[in-house]
Amino acid sequence: MIDQDGWYSEAQRVISPYYDARESPDDISLLVIHNISLPPGQFGGPYIEQLFQGQLRAEQHPFFQVIAHFQVSAHCLIRRDGHVIQFVSFLDRAWHAGVSSFAGRKRCNDYAIGIELEGTEFTAYTDEQYQSLAALTQEILERYPHITRERITGHQFIAPLRKTDPGLTFDWRRYRNMLKG
Repeated sequence: MIDQDGWYSEAQRVISPYYDARESPDDISLLVIHNISLPPGQFGGPYIEQLFQGQLRAEQHPFFQVIAHFQVSAHCLIRRDGHVIQFVSFLDRAWHAGVSSFAGRKRCNDYAIGIELEGTEFTAYTDEQYQSLAALTQEILERYPHITRERITGHQFIAPLRKTDPGLTFDWRRYRNMLKG
């Protein structure tokens, strides 16, 4: 269940400072699926949470020297074991999409919910991730009626040539078949 304050009851809360207020929560009308792994291609560990909380230290890994200063977040992260972590209320604007557009409308962060899957474009996502993503998506569809099945997309489609996630290993057919209705 998603409560009136935009928090998913099945998620662990880890609050990110990287968000701001939406102009209108009534405008929530897009769901964007992403992927992330830190360091790249490695799973587990505290690094994604640290990045989204502004606590990632550059000296922990050479790649982190490039991204430690980024101010980014997503609404939720789904770990490889299906565990869901929520960083930002769905009623607020998370900073996940960057320069983007969907159906001719720019600035997807303004009206989108962003869900990160722990993974890469080259590694199959887990059964647990699909189960958690489908359950969370079902709740989002029920709570935010302007998000329809046709308004669920990948980061690669709203920021082409710049982003490639969730990638070719994401099974869109399987995911959509798991959704009710």
